[in-house]
Amino acid sequence: MNQKDQFRRIIKFLSSAIALAIQMAFFWIVWMQYYNNNIELPFFRKGNWLMASLYGLLMFFFVNTYGGFKIGYLRKGDIIYSQVLATVCVNAVTYIQICLLDRHFVHIIPLLVLTFIQSIIVALWASIFQWIYASLFPPRKMIMIAGDRAAFGLKMKINSREDKYNIREVINIRKGMNYIYKKIEGYEAVIIGDIPSQYRNQIMKYCFEKSIRTYMLPKISDIILRGSDDIHLFDSPLLLARNNGFTFEQKIMKRTTDILISLGLLLLTSPIMLITSVLIKKYDGGTIIHKQTRLTMGGKEFNVYKFRSMIMNAEKDGIARLSAEGDVRVTPIGRFIRKTRIDELPQLFNILKGEMSLVGPRPERPQIVKEYLEYMPEFDYRLKVKGGLTGYAQIYGKYNTTPYDKLKLDMMYIENYSFRLDLKLILMTLKVLFMKESTEGVAEGQVTATLDPGAYNEEDKGITD
Repeated sequence: MNQKDQFRRIIKFLSSAIALAIQMAFFWIVWMQYYNNNIELPFFRKGNWLMASLYGLLMFFFVNTYGGFKIGYLRKGDIIYSQVLATVCVNAVTYIQICLLDRHFVHIIPLLVLTFIQSIIVALWASIFQWIYASLFPPRKMIMIAGDRAAFGLKMKINSREDKYNIREVINIRKGMNYIYKKIEGYEAVIIGDIPSQYRNQIMKYCFEKSIRTYMLPKISDIILRGSDDIHLFDSPLLLARNNGFTFEQKIMKRTTDILISLGLLLLTSPIMLITSVLIKKYDGGTIIHKQTRLTMGGKEFNVYKFRSMIMNAEKDGIARLSAEGDVRVTPIGRFIRKTRIDELPQLFNILKGEMSLVGPRPERPQIVKEYLEYMPEFDYRLKVKGGLTGYAQIYGKYNTTPYDKLKLDMMYIENYSFRLDLKLILMTLKVLFMKESTEGVAEGQVTATLDPGAYNEEDKGITD
């Protein structure tokens, strides 16, 4: 690691430590000045330290989960949003904790005031440290190595973060390896696009030798390899890819979690579901619940439940299509419940029935899957596990993310599954709940989310190696 990278890490560590210290300091004031003096059995020195320490641990957990410490990586607005969301969650948990300690409901106003002050402080903190980071570390000068398929889409996404990345040049792999090696030496980082594996491996080894930062588009085989286990056969290292989905123990743990959390969510959201049902029925007198055939583990079909957000007989032509931006079929009530994800709440019953899981690849409609499979047979890999209410592709992708990218995101989840990952994705769902970009529809005239079938890498079908 060079000195610049070390200094970069020091700045990030200091910014995180300062943010956490400020949050804990303000809580300490509120706890000592109000709550500890008013509870039935006040704490003394060690008890107060324990409360502050617990608050700090909760704050670190939630902020780290939502990415609120990622100065220089996320946009300033995203960092502030993550910090505020974490603060709300921690203060909500802390309020419950204090109520349990005092054995009755305590006044919530001091914690609400604390949340408001902390939100202002973290907004100032994010603005200051993001400015410091941007001043000290300007965008990296980067070069992109592209193949025969257009790299415009990837370049456009990366250039949207002009504060962090600066693609100075795009060259084609056909220029030859010697030419590419000479070009790479003049840049701080390399982006390897959709190119054949033999060329990609050579570039990766060269960049490793020269200690040049490398970004690359993963192939399906890469994701499978990342989920494999390290084993040794005498003195030969091997990678073992089990390729069986979840283990028996993981399935038991996951099913237990699904039942407990879905029951709890049904109790909490039952008033919302009741009000939604009344509004939908009153709007046009149509059905409240919309049933739609989807695919889950092993290609099994089931009816997914949703609150109806479109007009009756929205697909009377028999064609399955994703919702487009400004779709006239969506009712006024439907727009609201879609933006707030209320339309998905009936799927908690699908989870209780065992047809779905809380976390997993989003189940697709058979007609749409059939279209994807015509040029992307690997799309069925997602069916190694149950479909989910939320998932990796829903958190890190968007409604209109291309099927190939959705496949790769879902494969990352399947190959790296753990209970901790499920917990993180459930908490992350709160973060994306009100983010507009996560609900963007497909472009007008599109039936599926496919933007460019040619973007699918033929190499993953074994056409090239």
